[in-house]
Amino acid sequence: MLTKEELPECPVATTVQLIGSKWKLLIIRNLRMRPWRFNELQKNLEGISQKVLTDSLRALETDGLVTRTVYAEVPPRVEYALSELGETMRPILDAMEQWGVGYKVMAGERG
Repeated sequence: MLTKEELPECPVATTVQLIGSKWKLLIIRNLRMRPWRFNELQKNLEGISQKVLTDSLRALETDGLVTRTVYAEVPPRVEYALSELGETMRPILDAMEQWGVGYKVMAGERG
């Protein structure tokens, strides 16, 4: 997790720094539903490369928004889920979803 000194002074900029990439937002969107395995996420997030997914999940884990659980099975099973801190982002994504639905309705009325 970044220290207070490493974060931007502006709270909006802090949020953008943590979840501002397209892929991080879509990963968090999926993790709102349930824990996911790496391959499930990669299949669901059409167009994401293995490297970008790995890097994004590591960054989200480092920032304390996602947990990674390794199960002692053969073969090993790894699941990603929202952490307690990550769960606090749920209202942000819910608001984004509602706004997107409203925008699509308005765009439909104009089109």
